[in-house]
Amino acid sequence: MKMRNFWPLLMAGSVGAMGVQAATVDDYQLLVGSYTAGQSQGIYRLDFNSATGQINPKPLQVVKSENPSWLTISKDQQHLFVVNENGPGQTDPVGKVSSYAINPKTFELKLINQVQSLGNEPTHSSLSGDASHLFVSNYSVLEDPGGTLAVLPVGADGKLNTVVQMSSHPSSRVNPERQVSAHVHSTISSPDGKYVFSNDLGADKIFVYRFNPKANPLLPLTPATPASVALPAGSGPRHLLFSADGKHAWLTMEMSAQVAVFDYQDGTLKQTQMVDLAAGQPVSDKAGAALHASKDGKFLYVSNRGTANQMLVFAIDPATAQLKELQRRSVEGDHPREFSLDPSGKFLLIANQKSNEIVVVERDAKTGLLGKTVQKLPMDAPSDLKFLTRQ
Repeated sequence: MKMRNFWPLLMAGSVGAMGVQAATVDDYQLLVGSYTAGQSQGIYRLDFNSATGQINPKPLQVVKSENPSWLTISKDQQHLFVVNENGPGQTDPVGKVSSYAINPKTFELKLINQVQSLGNEPTHSSLSGDASHLFVSNYSVLEDPGGTLAVLPVGADGKLNTVVQMSSHPSSRVNPERQVSAHVHSTISSPDGKYVFSNDLGADKIFVYRFNPKANPLLPLTPATPASVALPAGSGPRHLLFSADGKHAWLTMEMSAQVAVFDYQDGTLKQTQMVDLAAGQPVSDKAGAALHASKDGKFLYVSNRGTANQMLVFAIDPATAQLKELQRRSVEGDHPREFSLDPSGKFLLIANQKSNEIVVVERDAKTGLLGKTVQKLPMDAPSDLKFLTRQ
């Protein structure tokens, strides 16, 4: 019997908070979001040892939740916000967002409240710079009603209020199967918190908003000037990431498997480079997904799914943020939806959604290159990986 067959049994016996294990300076806690159509129960809190790169397979806590596919942790690590990527045909057909309090000593999660996202398949969330609002991206698989951006006020206690503003965008209709309607894939704030950027896969655009809740609490977002950034037809923008200095940004485009590089200033993105993740390869290889930069700002990591199933490593030019490819490495699984660099920077963890496992790979902090695989942990449909660190 393969090891992965034991995983559901292990999970079933671990629901609720477990005894806190003795922690060392190398120990961190890992939160795993997942899809629950199979055997996964929701959110898993696990112990990770950055000295060995090993995830303890025995969960510290399992939180039952429907399709908690994306996890957003507040900067002070007091609250966790989770999108419940529900929609028509699923066990729970209603898209929702959940808020949890994080115990500062044990990291135990406790539900604060849950509200509707007023859209189908919410796939991403992020907090405003002042943590007063949560931006939720309702992807919406079906053409009707299509994807939307929802804005939810957040209380100081982490409690979510109901949606106060919704935004929708016209689709590009370039791809007759995937772009008939809007599909908002992610939304994030600018480094200074004054602007919000919403990436719409169905529109081939980044939509730009000014964020000013004091001017109008019921309509905290207003279109900026310019109100959008045009991208190549049929490219399908997915995730945007700003550089640590706030002067540049990178964007993955799912359908064309590309990364766009931008200069950024005062709400304006100016493209300076376009990098192909699967140049010359068949369409089946093209499914750009997640991107994360190393803490030192020297390297960018990007996952490409499809039949490619690769992790790409790029060197970042310190002056322009333009990219130079250093490495392509197999993720040793299928559909790397998300990944995370551990707090020590010595390992990269990959959530292979369709092959049902988390793969831990060594990383050389000096060269940025990925090395050998140190662990393959069975996990049903993992979708997001976030670390908690002691303050």
